[in-house]
Amino acid sequence: MDNAPLSDLAVRPPLQRRSRETWARVLDAGVAVLEDGGYDGFTIAAVSERAQVAPTALYARTTSKDALFLAVYEHGIARLQADQAVFADEERWAGLAPADLVRAAVAEMVGISLRHQRFLRAVVLVSAAHAEVRCRGSRYSAELGEGFSRVVLRARGAIRHDDAEAAVRSCFGTVFASSIIRVAYGPGFATSVPVGDDAFTADLGEMAVRYLLADVSV
Repeated sequence: MDNAPLSDLAVRPPLQRRSRETWARVLDAGVAVLEDGGYDGFTIAAVSERAQVAPTALYARTTSKDALFLAVYEHGIARLQADQAVFADEERWAGLAPADLVRAAVAEMVGISLRHQRFLRAVVLVSAAHAEVRCRGSRYSAELGEGFSRVVLRARGAIRHDDAEAAVRSCFGTVFASSIIRVAYGPGFATSVPVGDDAFTADLGEMAVRYLLADVSV
């Protein structure tokens, strides 16, 4: 897949209210097309048909399929980022014992991946051949890791590793990779005995607790 220069991927934002509403409908339609058909099925014609707008309305805002794709990508990522705000919600984490805190943080992180798995599957699979998606995905993943780490480090006193921050980063990397592999390739990809989403999430939570904490009963 050829990647165009970023200067060729700009989107001209709509200014009028009606135009903004139409563009929002285009972005929603683009996410749906991407979820249904992946990058190969993502075309300007398909998006315009799903959004019920003329293709000229899309060309008025974008220069190419890739420009539209990246605008849709950002729109889909914004939905994930809205969910990630849970890691900044102090009330959500207040008063939890260390083991409960770790399990809850893992559950929230994995839950984001599972709720948005159709979108994530499409963008993860294309990222290997799309440098800009890979770059942006890495940046957004790092933001998620920072939120997760801030929460889990509330249990710093119970973390058994000398370098608590490094241990939490390692834990995040393992849990994140496991959940991304699952949403990209399905629950049977890495195991001969697939488990349901609830069991998968609980198992990752227990693994994180046993890796991080000095006393899992804390």
